[in-house]
Amino acid sequence: MNHDFHEPGDMHEPLYVTRPYMPPLAEFIPYLEQIWQNRQLTNAGPFHQQLERELANYLGVEHLALFANGTLALVTALQALRITGEVITTPYSFVATAHSLLWNGIKPVFVDIDSVTLNLDPEKIEAAITPQTTAILPVHVYGRPCGVERIQRIADIYGLKVIYDAAHAFGVNESGGSLLRHGDLSVLSFHATKVFTTFEGGAIVCADAKMKARIDHLKNFGFADEVTVVAPGINAKMNEVQAAFGLLQLRHIDEALAGRQRVDALYRELLKDVPGIHCVPHPDSERHNHSYFPILVGSEYPITRDALYEKLREHSIFARRYFYPLISDFPMYRALPSATHANLANAKSAADAVLCLPIYPDLSTQDVTMVTNFIREA
Repeated sequence: MNHDFHEPGDMHEPLYVTRPYMPPLAEFIPYLEQIWQNRQLTNAGPFHQQLERELANYLGVEHLALFANGTLALVTALQALRITGEVITTPYSFVATAHSLLWNGIKPVFVDIDSVTLNLDPEKIEAAITPQTTAILPVHVYGRPCGVERIQRIADIYGLKVIYDAAHAFGVNESGGSLLRHGDLSVLSFHATKVFTTFEGGAIVCADAKMKARIDHLKNFGFADEVTVVAPGINAKMNEVQAAFGLLQLRHIDEALAGRQRVDALYRELLKDVPGIHCVPHPDSERHNHSYFPILVGSEYPITRDALYEKLREHSIFARRYFYPLISDFPMYRALPSATHANLANAKSAADAVLCLPIYPDLSTQDVTMVTNFIREA
């Protein structure tokens, strides 16, 4: 391969960690025309209601409530279950996970991750439980399933609620069903960087109609009807344009997931014998969504993770150190007793080694090869 073409300043298209799958514009126009004719832009319009039904059916869940974004969904999920006190969570996630706790006046208690799955380690949860603990907030990191059965057993013993941050877990199945059916609630993100997107957006998955009604009240100022307010809700509703784009995305989602699977497999083949580059192994789920492609840069690699990160950026390959720094390292969290690096050794090690490479459905074989050649020849 002629690498001269890929020197800094060349004209090849920048490669980002991910980008949304964009169906042909012509397919979106009829949705916009319908919105224009309906003159209903928000407040549970027809596309909003249709998308809730179709997503619940596609994902194999009982009830799903749409939100304007995933962070509002997280904040509302905690409100819906009336969570207070302390919540056990992971430091290895996007900051919205812990921020949703602070917005509700809840104290995060960080627990270390498993060094293989990179998810909250179930074996370390019980030691962090105190009389003030009311819930567990794990994250299905990179769409890889948490130890859901072990976590649920612990929650049942201590009378705790479980809310899964499933921002990365759209369409993931395990043990014969949707990963989203576990816990009291699961929260999805439909941000533009996610496998399934509504520009911005999110959802809460729940198991019964009564909880769905409470969530719907909370996301709409607490209104039960035109003159009745039953809860101190917020404005977290998804609008009709977002919902319409989601319906269009859903028409192409299986094609998009297949494209991601192709890119994932190619990366693994091209990187399998590079010393010091460790591809995070596939989870044991029945269906994975390949939402990210994380590698861990080990000490046997000739340059550091950060040096590799910068080298790729020089060539317009915008990999991401995802998740670095740890949430527990940010100023609003680092004074917590649970935030010490000694308490979070596995999470610190992963954060210092991880690099997520570009992955999206239309990423070409040539571009994947280019990325891996840069890594191989560093």
